[in-house]
Amino acid sequence: MYRKIEDFLTDWKYESDSTLSVFGNINNDILSKKDNENVRTIAVLAWHITITLNEMMNKAGLKVEGPSEHSKPPATIEEIISAYKSSALSVLEQVKANWTDNQLTDEMPMYGETWKKGVILNVLIKHQAHHRGQLTILMRFAGAKVPGVYGPSKEEWAQMNLPAMD
Repeated sequence: MYRKIEDFLTDWKYESDSTLSVFGNINNDILSKKDNENVRTIAVLAWHITITLNEMMNKAGLKVEGPSEHSKPPATIEEIISAYKSSALSVLEQVKANWTDNQLTDEMPMYGETWKKGVILNVLIKHQAHHRGQLTILMRFAGAKVPGVYGPSKEEWAQMNLPAMD
């Protein structure tokens, strides 16, 4: 749980930049690739990450700009990136402008439960990281390069002339 807005803002900047880095390695040719009926397409998963920003934060009482939670993924990764950038910036601006450190222990109804505002911010980041991890697996299966987020990717190890972990 976050107890300081500034801690969230620092983490949010890193996490949203990481998501943009992952999205930046997706090309339009693989957006609709689906190798298994039990998984989402890359487009649907990237769009889910994007639309959750305003969906979750609006439920938390903030007015985060972004596409409707019921909207379909756009046709291009460029449109997904544009929507994500706008929504991610809106999250940062809305939290900074409307919540204080003292309010992070305030409780709100969320998804049939009661969450503290600091928990909502934590869940937002963990939700994004969770689905970003799923997305990188789908990208690997589709032949796309995967950037490192919390450490070097296989390709980045190779660029450093170091063996990747098996």
